[in-house]
Amino acid sequence: MNRLASIPFFKDAEVDLARFETRVRWRNFTPGEILVDFDDPSRDVFFLAAGDVRVLIRTRSGKEVILGEMKAGSLFGELAALDGVKRSANVTALTRGEVCVMSAPVFQEIVFAAPTVAGRVFRLLTSRVRELDARLMEQTVLDLRHRLYSELLRLSVPRQGSETERVVTPPPFHHVLAARIGCRREQVTREFTSMDQEGLIERKRGALVIKRPDLLHARVQAALRDE
Repeated sequence: MNRLASIPFFKDAEVDLARFETRVRWRNFTPGEILVDFDDPSRDVFFLAAGDVRVLIRTRSGKEVILGEMKAGSLFGELAALDGVKRSANVTALTRGEVCVMSAPVFQEIVFAAPTVAGRVFRLLTSRVRELDARLMEQTVLDLRHRLYSELLRLSVPRQGSETERVVTPPPFHHVLAARIGCRREQVTREFTSMDQEGLIERKRGALVIKRPDLLHARVQAALRDE
């Protein structure tokens, strides 16, 4: 069975993936398992076949900044595979799942042999740079409130059955949001209370409903213009 062909990143790859099947390995992981850690010298690339993981960086004092979460179909570890530098972030499993582990030489061989895959690598890297640029801008010029607005919009998806509302599911923990936007959990709690009183959000079982995403977006854009 050609399992590599089932990986979205290699769809229509224009290269014979079957000959690489014996050069990769598949492994299961459990919640809390560290798949990649800071300063790890390994250069493997990981393709998520199932499960969710979290990407974060940690200061020497132990403070964590969450960069984001990844779901099945995503990949990580490509930077070390391309430049050989030690890992710059930690990737920890949030759920049970399965990952395809590919060595740097195999990854590079496929990329250089398949222009379609090479193009996807370029687009992946540029999208991550743009996202980090946006987060850096927000962290630099926006206050806590507007950083929270922006992060909630980024995490949300359109709510089924509604033309205007968005939803974050499962609802984010306050300490996780704090680690994502660089503040304390208590500050996030206060802002949520204010948003609740203003009718901007609604807590449902298993979800956080954003009632006025248009207003949150407008406030973020106004704050950016003011700066």
